[in-house]
This record gives sequence, C-alpha cells and structure tokens, in this order.
Amino acid sequence: MFSSFNISASGLTAQRLRLDIIANNLANAETTRTAAGGPYRRQLAVFGAREGRAFDFYLGQAVKKQASGQGVRVLRIEEDPSPYRRAYEPGHPDADEEGYVLYPNVNVVKEMVDMISASRSYEANAVAFNATKSMAVKALELGRR
Repeated sequence: MFSSFNISASGLTAQRLRLDIIANNLANAETTRTAAGGPYRRQLAVFGAREGRAFDFYLGQAVKKQASGQGVRVLRIEEDPSPYRRAYEPGHPDADEEGYVLYPNVNVVKEMVDMISASRSYEANAVAFNATKSMAVKALELGRR
C-alpha cells in the first residue's frame, strides 16, 4: 500500500515540475534576448520510470514475481530544437541587418494544451493518492471491529 503512495507522490511531483516548466515557457514567449545571447528556447521535461529497490521489489524477487513499478521521475530538462520564429521588425533593438527579429520557439496554444494535460495528470495522481488513503482508513476501521 505504501508503494501506491510513493507512486502517486512521484507523479504529483513530476507533473508539478512540468507545470513549472510550462509556466516558464509562457512567461518567456516574447523574450528575444537571454543571458546566453539569443532568444529564449522552449524547455521540455523528459520523464522516465523511477527505479528503486524498495521492499516490494525484494519481496517480488523472493517469490519469483516481477516487481511492481516504482513511479516516475524527471530524467532531464532539455531544450526544444525546433527553429525560432522570425518576424520582420526593423525598428526592434534585436533586429538583424535585414530587419528580422528571432522570437522564441514557444507556441502559446501548444503550451496551453500541455498545461491542461499536466493539470489533468496531476489531478489523476491526487485522486489515486486519496483513493489509497481511503482504502487504508477503511482497513484500519475493519481492524478495530
């Protein structure tokens, strides 16, 4: 039962980080100059299975069963390699010799869709956590009778 709590908690943490990255992308959707010198580049979170050696893993190995999953973790945060958006604005301070400005490769609509997806995933993990908690409470109530 405690592994269910850990799995849901790892999902909550991962989706919260994903929401933070999406918010950062939206906040920098018009940033044409960063400390690195160019326009902001969209960031993405890469998830992977969390591997651990919890008690249920060893118990599963002892009875020759495959161990259950351990949850999710963020492997890395990487930059989106898609090209920047070019706009003709000759009066802009960051315009090149031809008058074009490079804007971040952030698509606001795509970020909003990703935000809805991350929010729904977060809610699903919260519901799973609460369902596990409810089952634990009911099991304790049965033990008192």
